[in-house]
Amino acid sequence: MASVSVSGAQLDVVERGQGTPLLFVHGSASDRRSWQGQLDAFGARYRAIAYSRRWHWPNAPIGPGEDYAMLRHVDDLREVILGLDAAPAHLVGHSYGAFLCLLLALREPALVRSLVLAEPPAITLFASSPPRPPELLRLLVTRPRAAAALLKFGLGGVAPAVKAFRRGDDQHAVRLFGRAVFGPVGYDRMNPGRRGQIQDNLSNVKAELTGSGFAALDCEQLRQLRLPVLLLEGERSIPLFGQVMDRLAELLPSARRVRLAGATHMLHGDSPDDFRAAVLDFLAGTGAS
Repeated sequence: MASVSVSGAQLDVVERGQGTPLLFVHGSASDRRSWQGQLDAFGARYRAIAYSRRWHWPNAPIGPGEDYAMLRHVDDLREVILGLDAAPAHLVGHSYGAFLCLLLALREPALVRSLVLAEPPAITLFASSPPRPPELLRLLVTRPRAAAALLKFGLGGVAPAVKAFRRGDDQHAVRLFGRAVFGPVGYDRMNPGRRGQIQDNLSNVKAELTGSGFAALDCEQLRQLRLPVLLLEGERSIPLFGQVMDRLAELLPSARRVRLAGATHMLHGDSPDDFRAAVLDFLAGTGAS
């Protein structure tokens, strides 16, 4: 089993192929196995790498009282790239992993060739994490659809899930959170392998929801980003992700945007062929080989 050393941890890594580095970063309640249906195909053209983030299976689990801090995962991503001699790398991130890729690109663009962002939960484009009431009131006036989507996600999904976790009902909590993120259809149709990943990473979901929240984003800094960017979204994803993608498209006007037919938030699982085709076409346009 291959691994890479980062500050205080060993992270599990799998690789396929040779050539230009293409690094896959998974989301919440998941691990590097979420990319196993994609690595062989991408490995035919690139050095395709997937790693399990800190505390995610099969790495050492999160300890009691540790903060599931987003910026710590960004630091880890930086160390993974450098530790694998993969700089600069094309980054393909899903959900929480896409947010990490975006944050690293803003912080250290020299480490990144291009970005593929599959529905990052970048709610700090609109408000703090967690949102403060004055921010929500202002958002209701300036961006009512974004405000409605954010309130529905928070009050209808995250808040009940946090309460369930705190009373010890972890299975009910993850079901509430899963249905909030993927939508009832997306969550209920998950295959057994994906559900197994959720169970293997249950402690991370709990730590994320009860931790220090998402990192802040600087909209002006985003406007200055000069990397090639592909924005991927699911046709059947929840409204919050549509609002986030709309805002990212405003701030990154040169980004390419692709919507995958029939897909929910689990884009590369719901529409694996379309996902792969969109990413390969984008990478070809960047001049990568």
